[in-house]
Amino acid sequence: MSSDRALIAATWIVRLALSAAFLSAVADRLGLWGPPGAEGVAWGNVSEYEAYVARLNWFLPQALIPAVGWIATCAEVVLAVALLIGWRLRLVAAAAGSLLMLFAITMTVALGPKPSLDYSVLSAASAAWLLAAVSPASRGSR
Repeated sequence: MSSDRALIAATWIVRLALSAAFLSAVADRLGLWGPPGAEGVAWGNVSEYEAYVARLNWFLPQALIPAVGWIATCAEVVLAVALLIGWRLRLVAAAAGSLLMLFAITMTVALGPKPSLDYSVLSAASAAWLLAAVSPASRGSR
């Protein structure tokens, strides 16, 4: 396989993996992977997810927690779809990497380093930033 074809294949794999991870997390918090406590389910519903958001964002007023949770959820859906369709790929990949790094930092401050490492948040952020680096700039976005 030529290096150009390998790069194209690798970028598609990263795009699909990041999109699937974002959409899987959203599906989990909406209960689509099963109820709270089911095997492999992190949250299982919005209220469990919001409790987790509150734990990570302990420094925010409780009244802001639902908004923060929904902003993160909407960002993940938008980024997943944009990665899948390849819209402004360099910008979207950089935004995905930044969002994932924000998640990693917040998780590390609130819970210690192990969760962000166990869930490969830093690896995913790195993959997103690498995707941004190797993706061509969109026309008119320089």
